[in-house]
Amino acid sequence: MLQRLIGVGLGAVITYAILIIAKPGVDGGDPSQGYLLAVAAGAIVSLLWPWLIGLYLVRRAKDRRDNEVQKEVQRQLADKS
Repeated sequence: MLQRLIGVGLGAVITYAILIIAKPGVDGGDPSQGYLLAVAAGAIVSLLWPWLIGLYLVRRAKDRRDNEVQKEVQRQLADKS
């Protein structure tokens, strides 16, 4: 549940930022295109952020395990010497 709330919040912030940058409807343009771009970007961010954070955390945990294994190997080699 918390992930969905964070995703919606991030999507809303991205949508707002794109609307500010794109300024839909200014200069006689079609405002619906700007809104569509902003909503699509917000939806993509809200869908992808849990996977990206998950990948980051998995890699971090793997690096920690690899470092622990290397330390143990070095310790055992030092004990044998």
